[in-house]
Amino acid sequence: MISLAGRDILHSWGKFVFTGVGLGLLIGATLTMAGVYRGMVDDAKVLLSNSGADIWVVQKDTLGPYAEPSSLRDDVYRSLRGMPGVARAANVTYLTMQVKQGGEKENASDVRVMVVGFEPGQPGEPGYLVAGRRITRSHYEAVADVRTGFSLGERIRIRRQDYTVVGLTRRMVSSGGDPMVFIPLKDAQEAQFLKDNDAIVNERARTAANPALNRPGVPGLLEAIQASQTTSRSVNAVLVQVQDGQSHEAVAEPIRRWKHLQAYTRAQMEEILVAKLIATSAKQIGMFLAILAVVSAAIVAFIIYTMTLGKIREIAVLKLIGTRSRTIAGMILQQALGLGFIGFVVGKISAALWAPFFPKYVLLEPGDALRGFIAVMIICTIASTLAIRAALKVDPATAIGG
Repeated sequence: MISLAGRDILHSWGKFVFTGVGLGLLIGATLTMAGVYRGMVDDAKVLLSNSGADIWVVQKDTLGPYAEPSSLRDDVYRSLRGMPGVARAANVTYLTMQVKQGGEKENASDVRVMVVGFEPGQPGEPGYLVAGRRITRSHYEAVADVRTGFSLGERIRIRRQDYTVVGLTRRMVSSGGDPMVFIPLKDAQEAQFLKDNDAIVNERARTAANPALNRPGVPGLLEAIQASQTTSRSVNAVLVQVQDGQSHEAVAEPIRRWKHLQAYTRAQMEEILVAKLIATSAKQIGMFLAILAVVSAAIVAFIIYTMTLGKIREIAVLKLIGTRSRTIAGMILQQALGLGFIGFVVGKISAALWAPFFPKYVLLEPGDALRGFIAVMIICTIASTLAIRAALKVDPATAIGG
């Protein structure tokens, strides 16, 4: 039996291959969109793992510190260290902002990062370095993720202060994919919570002009308020590590009950980040995937239908010599599946090539590739039905017609 599919592909292989490449680019975009979602989930999990915490203690009735703002007094960690099952507790701050690359230079560029304030040797510190050293001074040193583009020894500006990059780490990102910059806790508190100089001067003037604060019966109150305006006593969260063998939930429950704070375990924090923080993005990506699937099916259906109409006489000849309809349908299906196979291979290679250049992390999982291949084959099978119906309606007399 003559393979109509094979002969037709060989006869017009250029058109077939170029069509497969075009379809492949579309499939590559689909795989990339799935990889973007996987990357967002992985970013959230990496953020939690890199913190080194088992429990996140934040402001009551908030989803902080990543999904919502949270503010705690920085002496809370002392009382938490005495709770049953707690091994270590440390303050941490998080602030997403634009950091000036190049310090005070006029041509300095901005890089969007998450600035993390941590205490050396405590939870929240970057787990490893790929270059340089750890922070050893109490002020004005920083460790940055390599995706920031910063280099060792470079000066960067955070709010009013310049910092020297002394170490580089990798895969330290926020839930939104922004690379992290780690600085000492006191510096981070100043950057996040303290007002600028002009605001402090204005606030002091307003405080000094308040008659209630200048009465003889309240000595030192005015000075205390003014002093508080130049110090920061707040953090975003306390990271808690539990003792070996202790249940995380069993340690978190007394904190919620007796300290009147919100305490999230690793599983609960992961649920917040994945189910709440990136839920809208996941729905958008799902809509894009559905649209791309429909467009892919339309392209395959149009191409296969056009190629089938171009060989109506050949199909009529086959029917005239007694070829079964199932055989003719199988030949057209082979073409559709072959087009889908070429498209998938091109798409898989394309997605792997351009994924590293995306600003967000793209995670291409083998399981997604397998599901994508099965989906492409199903789409091609469904798309070929229109061409098969047209072929089966061909009158054998067409083969001898004028």
